[in-house]
Parts: sequence; structure tokens; C-alpha cells
Amino acid sequence: MKDISIRGTIVASEDKWIYDWLGYDATCPKDIENALKEANGDDITFLVNSGGGDVFAGNEINYLISRYRGKTIADVVGIAASIATVVCCGANITRMAAGAQYMIHNVSSYAEGDYNVMDKASQILQVANKTISNTYRLKTGMSEQELLDLMNEETWMDAVRARELGFCDEIIGDKNDTLTGKSLYNATPFVNILSDETKERIRNQVKNPDIQKNEPDILILRNRIKIERMRGEKL
Repeated sequence: MKDISIRGTIVASEDKWIYDWLGYDATCPKDIENALKEANGDDITFLVNSGGGDVFAGNEINYLISRYRGKTIADVVGIAASIATVVCCGANITRMAAGAQYMIHNVSSYAEGDYNVMDKASQILQVANKTISNTYRLKTGMSEQELLDLMNEETWMDAVRARELGFCDEIIGDKNDTLTGKSLYNATPFVNILSDETKERIRNQVKNPDIQKNEPDILILRNRIKIERMRGEKL
């Protein structure tokens, strides 16, 4: 059985090089597509440790995994949060390490404009929530409203709770069900999601052959990103 890592932020394929350049863990659809081609039908275990990221990239990865002809297992070895949970739902079986965590919540975005723009943005987000709940429904058998309520509450689950709700099929190493009823909920995720402005600045800087990683402007940008990561702000 082949292991494939899904680590760090889930990003669009065209943005992956930026995360690589900054030294941030990230996974994009092209990574998974290439890995699946290389696996060539062999059974695969996906080692998942991701706090989520781009919704469309996550849905694409879910699709790529779901149509793979070999057996697929998603092992949550650290955290599966936000769109990373949709990625897990693409596998035939989802397992969790005893210390792993699973989190589902509403889709978020940014909008600017008058009330018409804000109303439209709200409609788009609500539709996005329903589409994600469809994936969860196929995995868990729960109703749409039950899942939307859990997402609205930003629900954190340990392995036991995730198994009870149907997101997890098996707790790794718990052959005798000794963990049943011993749930704990206490964690804070961190996802390196770069803003469009930051990505564009990096693109413009890198395209200039006279600018290197150790130039002052680049160093300032990298330090600002580090500070904002510590504050928990959008990068």
C-alpha cells in the first residue's frame, strides 16, 4: 500500500509554487493527481494533517480520490479541519489516530461593497455550505439540517465523536473500543492562507530577475507574514 501525504494548507494548483517558495506546507489538486497516476491502481493511504484552505481545490481533491480505481484510506494523523474533512470523505475508509481532531464549520470568504454585494455574498456562502453538507451526507447518512447545524456551530470532534457521527470509520489502534465515551474538545487550528494581495506581491517580486529571496523587500514581506501568522491574521 502506498502512502500519500496531504499536509498543510489546501491550495489551488496555480498557487502551490508560492507556498513552496515560502517554505509552507501545502497540498494542491495537481499534487494528488500526479501521485494517483504514479500509484497506478495500487491501494493508497492518505496521511492527512491539514487545517483546510481553498474550497474548490478541496472539492477537486475529493473528486480525484473518489474516482481512483484502487482502495483508498484517509488516515487523519493530526488534524482534518474545514475543507480537509471533505478531502477525507473522498476515500473509501476514514480512520483517525487516537489523538487526532476533526472540525467542520461554515464556509467563509471576504466581500466589499454595498448591501446588494453583501446579500449576494451571503447567498453564495449559504449555497457553498449546502454543497459541502451534501458530501458529508453521503459519508455519514445524517440529514442536511443536522449537518448544517453542526457546521454553524463550528463543531470540533475527537476520534470517538467523529466515529459516532459517521465521519470516521475506525480509530487507529483501538481494536477493543476502549476509547468509547472518552471525548475531549480543545484545540485551535492554524492555516497559512495567503491573501490575493500577498500572492500577487510575491508573483510580481519573483518575476523580477533582479530580486532574490534575501533582498530587503522580500525579507520585509516574509517577516510581516510571520508576524501575522503569530497574531492569527489572514496572510
